[in-house]
Amino acid sequence: MSKKLVTVKEVVLKNNCPECYSTEGLRLIFKQKIINTKLYRSITSQINHEIECRTCNTVIYPVKWTDDIELVFEYHKKAFVPKKASTYLKKASWIAIILIIIAAIAVIALSIMNNA
Repeated sequence: MSKKLVTVKEVVLKNNCPECYSTEGLRLIFKQKIINTKLYRSITSQINHEIECRTCNTVIYPVKWTDDIELVFEYHKKAFVPKKASTYLKKASWIAIILIIIAAIAVIALSIMNNA
């Protein structure tokens, strides 16, 4: 089973980086957790976000956010629409379900034939 965070949306921010003061490198990244197994793939409702500066290669934690960054973050957080939480069955699951149904039908048919 693998669990990973997939980037759903990336926004370029024009604010100054609190570390290097560049206005070119800030990115607000929204990530959503996806669980992948042999039987299913599930998109969860868990959302993570981070702001990073591509100029100085630094993650900007909320402690270092300026008031301007905080306002821009709140705006984008409200505007962000995550992927709908859902679960998709894979081919192996459908094969297992069909085999169980066939086995159940066979057992019922055999019990009916033995009682007749």
